[in-house]
This record gives sequence, structure tokens and C-alpha cells, in this order.
Amino acid sequence: MFIGLVRHGQTDWNALGKIQGQTDIPLNAAGVAQARALAERLAQDEWKWEAVVASTLQRAVETARIIAQRLRLPAPASDPRLNERRFGDAEGTTEAERLARWGADWRSADLGQESDGEVRERASAFLADWRRRMPDGKLLVVTHGSFLAQMMAVMNGDLEIRHIGNMSYSILEYQDGKWHSHLHNCTRHLES
Repeated sequence: MFIGLVRHGQTDWNALGKIQGQTDIPLNAAGVAQARALAERLAQDEWKWEAVVASTLQRAVETARIIAQRLRLPAPASDPRLNERRFGDAEGTTEAERLARWGADWRSADLGQESDGEVRERASAFLADWRRRMPDGKLLVVTHGSFLAQMMAVMNGDLEIRHIGNMSYSILEYQDGKWHSHLHNCTRHLES
């Protein structure tokens, strides 16, 4: 099985540096353009995806719809297991606001956020389910930055998990009981 992992396009909150979490923020004009740029790259690429699935949050759904339409694939399925990490009280705040309210250790404060373990459980369940559904398939997954970092850690602990930018694109293959990386956190489609 091959999985393509995509982070959704930009939103106004991304541009402002606000944590979105599960707050349902739409793509902005730049995000729509980014999604179109990746869709065009994928249309020209050697990798031919068979299906697209996205989180239920509109920024991922809209990104997935733009890609599926350009690739002439069926409408994307939605799966809540792909939703972004819940950040609780931190949602809607900038880094400066978080530091002012909760200090430098705000990530470890109890703000109602999901733990890494909870996010990884959702990612593991999603992966196991889709490996059963499409053992030899090529599935494109559109989701979120913090969720992707945890999902990639589940899939391949050797991957460098640096910042996952809007519209980043990665490809992994499940073979011989483990995931192998073919492309990691690539944004070259945004460079032109």
C-alpha cells in the first residue's frame, strides 16, 4: 500500500500564527491557490492515486476536493480520525498569547488538549483500517500538521519530524510489515 500525506492549505488563522486544532476554519485565497498547485503537480506526477480521504474539518475537506476534482477521482471520503489534535483552551491563540497566559511550558499545562498518545491511537486505527481496505492501493490523505507529525511518528520513527508546512506532501509505502518513506514533507509545488 502507498499513502500520500498532505497537510491542508493555508487559512487566515495559519497566516496569523493561531492554533486551530479542531476549530473549523476555512481555507483562505492563498490556501485555495496552494491546493490547486499541489493538484496540478499530482496530475503531472508518476504517482497515480486511487482515492482521497480527508479529515472532517473544512480546510482539509476543501483541499481534498480541489485535488480529487483535478485528478478526476471520486469525491473525497471524510474520516474524523484524521481531524487535527484538540488543543482545548489554546485554540485561537497566538504563541505570544499562549506565553502570556500560561508561560513557556504551556504545552504541558492542562488546557484540555489531546495527548500525543491519544492522537497516535487515532492515527494507528486509521492506518490499520485502510491497510485492510486497500492493501495494494494508493490512498491520498489530507489532514493537519500536528496530527501528521504524530501519524508519521507511528508510521516511521526514523523520519525527521520538523515543521510540516501547509500543503506539504509525503509518500510512504507499507511493505514487509513496515512503512518506508519515498518522499518527505515536500513543498516544491509551492516554489513556482
